[in-house]
Amino acid sequence: MQTEVEFDLNSIMTQMGSENFPVVLRAVPARPRAHLLAVYGFARLVDDIGDEYDGDRLAALDWVEEELHRARSGGATHPVMARLTPLLTKLDIDDEPFLALIEANRLDQRKHRYQTQAELAEYCTLSANPVGRLVLAVFESATSERIALSDAVCTGLQLIEHLQDIREDYVEKGRIYFPADEMARFAVDEDDLVAARAPEHLRRLVAHQCDTARGLLSRGDPLVASLSGWAKVTVAGYAAGGFATLDAIAGADYEVLRKLRTPTKVRTAAHAIRLVAPRKVADAQPVRAARNAVARWMRK
Repeated sequence: MQTEVEFDLNSIMTQMGSENFPVVLRAVPARPRAHLLAVYGFARLVDDIGDEYDGDRLAALDWVEEELHRARSGGATHPVMARLTPLLTKLDIDDEPFLALIEANRLDQRKHRYQTQAELAEYCTLSANPVGRLVLAVFESATSERIALSDAVCTGLQLIEHLQDIREDYVEKGRIYFPADEMARFAVDEDDLVAARAPEHLRRLVAHQCDTARGLLSRGDPLVASLSGWAKVTVAGYAAGGFATLDAIAGADYEVLRKLRTPTKVRTAAHAIRLVAPRKVADAQPVRAARNAVARWMRK
């Protein structure tokens, strides 16, 4: 199966530049940086198989699950999966979040519509929330309170990604991530998703979904405040990318069909700095380093 899965390490990792947030700043210390890159590589590989693989996607996802088990003993054959071995062996992380991400992509192969926001949120427990839990685990900062806040932030980030990909999800994958009851409430039908311009009623639905996502992202404020050091900086960057993307969508009057609405680095940096403003002296050094790293990132 490995030779058939054409997504190599380079093609996976080069996608970091297209994300709504900095996946990991270069200033982050080597060990957590390597673990975060391993988590990203796994999540991206699984998503690419679930969205783009030309062969038997379910069989390929089964192969990823087998590779995950092999990675625990250092026997993974794919470079992306082999990168997981240090994380799995040095940190107290079980298979559950990785298996959830695989299951989300299995679900994408058979379920293309969601009836309610609650049903969509349940999907996010598989497709998004596990990533936040893994990030907390990397920094050995997972508590029940932080996990609950992280779940909300990750669900918000997933909703934002859906808003950016409305046309692509529908035309190329046959999927709609708007709840059917909300489409009915705003009088939006499927033809509206492929219009040359987003009609007014679709924009109202997008604005409503943006409000929902912003409310979820707001849980990032207490989450970031509860963290310290590089965990604070990293999580703030993720939430900041979400806030900046919502700003971009709102700034375009919720027109999401004609052009991909992406966050600006200035907006992302501004939200990140707001979130990481040091509340403790102990946080000051990584915050200064993060600001310098963000400044370098913005110059790229």
